[in-house]
Amino acid sequence: MSRLSLVGSNRHQCVLVSSIPLNMSVVAAAWRGRGVAAWRNQQGLRFFSASPRRSEILDVATLPDRIVPHYQQTSTSSLLSLQWPRPPRNILLMPKLHAPKVTVSAVEFAKHVRSNYPGLNLVFEAHVAQSIHETLPFPIYSTDPSDYPVKFAQKIDLVTTMGGDGTILRAASLFSSHNSVPPILAFSMGTLGFLGEWKFEEHKRAFRECYMSGCPVPAEDLVAPHTRTATTTGEPGSKTVETDPQLLEWESVRGNGKCMGLNRTSKILLRNRLRVGIYDSQGRNINERLIPTTMAEPDLGPAPTDLEHTRPVPAGGGAPPALHAINEVSIDRGAHPHLAIIDIYVNNHFLTEAVADGILISTPTGSTAYSLSAGGSIVHPLVKSILITPISPRSLSFRPLVLPLHTKIVLKLSKRNRGRELPVSIDGKRRVGVTIGMEVRVEGERLQKTGEGWTGGVPCVIRASSRGDAGGIAEDDDSWVGGLNGLLKFNYPFGAGPDPEDQH
Repeated sequence: MSRLSLVGSNRHQCVLVSSIPLNMSVVAAAWRGRGVAAWRNQQGLRFFSASPRRSEILDVATLPDRIVPHYQQTSTSSLLSLQWPRPPRNILLMPKLHAPKVTVSAVEFAKHVRSNYPGLNLVFEAHVAQSIHETLPFPIYSTDPSDYPVKFAQKIDLVTTMGGDGTILRAASLFSSHNSVPPILAFSMGTLGFLGEWKFEEHKRAFRECYMSGCPVPAEDLVAPHTRTATTTGEPGSKTVETDPQLLEWESVRGNGKCMGLNRTSKILLRNRLRVGIYDSQGRNINERLIPTTMAEPDLGPAPTDLEHTRPVPAGGGAPPALHAINEVSIDRGAHPHLAIIDIYVNNHFLTEAVADGILISTPTGSTAYSLSAGGSIVHPLVKSILITPISPRSLSFRPLVLPLHTKIVLKLSKRNRGRELPVSIDGKRRVGVTIGMEVRVEGERLQKTGEGWTGGVPCVIRASSRGDAGGIAEDDDSWVGGLNGLLKFNYPFGAGPDPEDQH
């Protein structure tokens, strides 16, 4: 070994070694954090930096890989049960844009989580991290916006949003090219918030329930050392705190009542998405060339405006990944004064030539968004379906359609569009302009249960109802019905609100 060398380094710590001969096993032990102080004094070493600065923004790539939760079905509910195999570690916190009050709440939430859940790593989008990192007494994590789709998919265990439905859509769009999306815990702090389940005043309870969901050891077994031999179910082969050290990771949570019990897990609604493919006039999939949703955000700098500046399709790299939409895919006339003329095919059969301002292909979740404003039906999110809704059609007989989830829909620009380019948007963000000869192919995303759990969809943490009946029906529909009545004012009479005596 040279007389002066660097044993190891990262952005937190580096060790400069003198000319003293080294026992490398001792060095390795010290680098793992055991007996560092004594070994440093003995060898005459100096640590230049022992801890990161309080306002530091670290690279999300340095975080441990994502923990994928399990979603289990129950006999009393069509919702799923959230089961963490280990406590989540990397939390992506997404506050609403251009909302200073929400940013203040996000800082408050970050401090609460960091102080009560030791070991958690808080991740922010780059522009948010730059604006708040100096107000936090601990380091946070971020990365370049162009790396969001890859690094967030690899590292994020749980997403927490603070805003309205647009913030939830922004969170889901970060994983639009992936089949697996982390659970989303949404706090309603926007204008409407139909998809938001929790008020911010409940953030301590809501996060605790989500974080502890699936903890297989009762709270008293974590608190009292003499009871740590208790099993989770009492059956042979069940895990214990002694036989599975990972269960002790929940013990670091401060406060009383750590675990809620095996039957009090957070409920998950898997919201179906659409699988979208854009094809050029030669029938080639150009999804890889499209503008990433994160690059289309106005606060993240200028985005490419044409396909020449986007990533090329990799040669021989297999089929490009599908893009996903949680709300809808739209194709419309844009700024052109003439109506769009679009041919619609359903399962390879020609359905109709649509002459309208545009066409919407929506999910049940999106049925209360743009589709509803265009006159579409309201569809329960548990109904496996796909919607076709015209935007201001010329023909009054063109009515909205609800089709099975597995239906394959193709939208083609008619030659009668006179060469115009029409914009295609996914969840409200323009992704590409299509011309004659190009196709937009859409089908419902399949939710599949494999040996490793459920894949597909956007898992949203749902507030559990305290009024659920034996069949679980009221529990499943509680927040949805409440949203229709409380937010959309479904079937309210003109001039006045509902009579409290008529509420049941």
